Amino acid sequence: RSHTGAKRAHYRKKRKFELGRQAANTKLAPKRIHEVRVRGGNKKFRAMRLESGNYSWGSESISRSTRIVAVVYNASNNELVRTNTLVKGAIVQIDATPFRQWYENRYAKVLGKKRQQTATEEEKSDANKPRSKHLLAKIAGRQSAVEPALDSQFGSGRVYAIITSRPGQSGRCDGYILEGKELDFYLRKIRSKK
Repeated sequence: RSHTGAKRAHYRKKRKFELGRQAANTKLAPKRIHEVRVRGGNKKFRAMRLESGNYSWGSESISRSTRIVAVVYNASNNELVRTNTLVKGAIVQIDATPFRQWYENRYAKVLGKKRQQTATEEEKSDANKPRSKHLLAKIAGRQSAVEPALDSQFGSGRVYAIITSRPGQSGRCDGYILEGKELDFYLRKIRSKK
């Protein structure tokens, strides 16, 4: 249509390469992925439902496959938070256990100390298992500092992460753990939303 609202004459028919498809609206549930045949005989993987993904911890340079707990913030639409829809750029809460276990094993320190641990839990944790003198010397040489905002999240067993993959295109829901100024920014947004 023109800027006045007049209907313009079509100069050609519809073309196959101009088509658009229905949005995936990936939900948080047991995995279900549809394969879509696209231009050039290629395939897209349309995730209808997902429950886990690979998340990386930038400051520690590791990534682990972990469970997605909930969608907590989406800059584009609050409806996507309410319906637990997974899209690129959404802020989610993920299970912190794989990262906490790795950290305690590597640095022999307990993450999220604020949580009141029982004596049996303390004994079970990777931070207190017996180690050789050689390994203890190695661990002593490793430096680690987790910011307080992230440490408190580890105490609750869930950390905030952002989705960087496109679940409706690649069939995966991967991303990274939020840290530093980016974490502060999104924490403010999440608080103001509530």
